[in-house]
Amino acid sequence: MSLFVLGDTHLSFGVPDKPMDIFNGWENYQSLLEENWRRLIAPEDTVVLAGDISWGMTLEEAKADFAFLHDLPGQKIILKGNHDYWWNSMKKMTGFFEENGFDSLHILHNNCYAYGEYAICGTRGWVNMPGEPSDAKVLAREQQRLKVSLEAAAAQGLKPIVFLHYPPIFWSNRNEPMLALLQEYSVEHCYYGHLHGKSHGRATRGVEDGVTYHLISGDFLQFAPEKVL
Repeated sequence: MSLFVLGDTHLSFGVPDKPMDIFNGWENYQSLLEENWRRLIAPEDTVVLAGDISWGMTLEEAKADFAFLHDLPGQKIILKGNHDYWWNSMKKMTGFFEENGFDSLHILHNNCYAYGEYAICGTRGWVNMPGEPSDAKVLAREQQRLKVSLEAAAAQGLKPIVFLHYPPIFWSNRNEPMLALLQEYSVEHCYYGHLHGKSHGRATRGVEDGVTYHLISGDFLQFAPEKVL
């Protein structure tokens, strides 16, 4: 039994007018993802999908993508990315999964999932744009969601591993409220996606202030889930 992570699958089975394979590094990516997944993931494994799951604008439009993921081995824990426009209330999302028999799909939102002595924690995150009131509001909300997730882990005596969609550090941009939470709850590993193409070269990877950062965007990992535990 192992824990894996992958970000930015950008599936588009239900909305074929959103082809990602027009971009360099995304050629035949959906087939490559399935091939790698079936090679690496066993039925007893768990995979965290760190945002930008589907191009579907609604749950119904994303249904074909959910069906594709459900058919793959293992349990999948999904958090929100900036392009997940299908995202809805926890009640509606879990209800939709239940109605369609997608019992291997689970939502990470204001909660955590126990994994042995560890806790799978996370949220979408946000960019840090000083002086922008609207962005400050969204950042405060995302900070609170991460705190709720980390508190849920602490209440169970579990060691948190954090998964975000947005990088908390990118080049000279530091999301200090999110970074403060990582320090407060003694997080040792933080996984994030969102960055593509040339942005990979500016990504923070490795240890900084006691936290090890991992870039797990789909195209960076060549659509092969990375083992966490």
